[in-house]
Amino acid sequence: MLKPMVISLWLAIFTFMHVAYPSNAEAVVKSISQGRAITLTEEISECRRGRTSSVGEIKATDGKLYTLPAKVQYAKRNFATDLHNTCTGVRSRSLDDVHVRDVPIIDIDPDGDVVTAMVFADNYFELYINGQLVGVDSVPFTPFNASIVRFRIKKPYVIAAQLVDWEENLGLGTEQNRGSRYHPGDGGFVAHFSDGTKTDQSWQALVHYVSPVANLKAAKDIDDRTRNTSTLPSGRAGCGEKCYAVHWPIPKGWQNPGFDASDWPAATEYSNDTVGVNNKPSYMNFEDQFIGQGATFIWSSNLVLDNVVLVRKVVK
Repeated sequence: MLKPMVISLWLAIFTFMHVAYPSNAEAVVKSISQGRAITLTEEISECRRGRTSSVGEIKATDGKLYTLPAKVQYAKRNFATDLHNTCTGVRSRSLDDVHVRDVPIIDIDPDGDVVTAMVFADNYFELYINGQLVGVDSVPFTPFNASIVRFRIKKPYVIAAQLVDWEENLGLGTEQNRGSRYHPGDGGFVAHFSDGTKTDQSWQALVHYVSPVANLKAAKDIDDRTRNTSTLPSGRAGCGEKCYAVHWPIPKGWQNPGFDASDWPAATEYSNDTVGVNNKPSYMNFEDQFIGQGATFIWSSNLVLDNVVLVRKVVK
């Protein structure tokens, strides 16, 4: 029979283990899939001017099911206000063409200050403030667009966003481009907030879906903690319909202020040239509001292979 002191010690250890890793313990083990996903919804967007925004599902080798490219809140239609969106006919030449005061203010703290956020994502974002969804990208894939969101908040607060580099070949991380049916796409996210907050390497970024990966060994070798894929080749994978993908489940409550993201890596900064926005009016027409305010594009460690990225920033 165990003595009371021994029992207490074991209870203390058990409690510590469960308190120390309350938020993201379920996300530490990767799943691996191979090949194309099953398409469940052919098109979720009402805009027919760009690439098809499909959603599908794939079963990994461990039996887990994953929605591809991601589970999104698009159907809620909680869309951010357009800065520039050819799908809706909004073609602002600069911020002077935007009626900022007409943008709805979302009250999170009724006695807080109004913050205006300018957002551009390649391809898709869902923006949360203190766990509340305040803006969904109205264009999942293309044409490229830019958005504006206003909210009332008190400091400190937490910004969180789910970012998706959409794909035409679900599960393969590729699209038709540059003469190839299987060209890997790339991502990118930039935002500037009127309280001085801006996207840079002070944010945290953690990838949850990586593809295309050319071989099984490379997929298995991705570290579950850092998920750093910067050393993997990001050109044409050459594996076509046989490419591998790596998945981690989205942790519950990741967008909330109380979530423990202390072990998330720092975001990686990318230049305008690397993201490829110099020919996109939806970004260039507002460049002064982004790079002109010190904001830079961010993503996880691999702009091309990392397709679903969660980012967070604590604003103090």
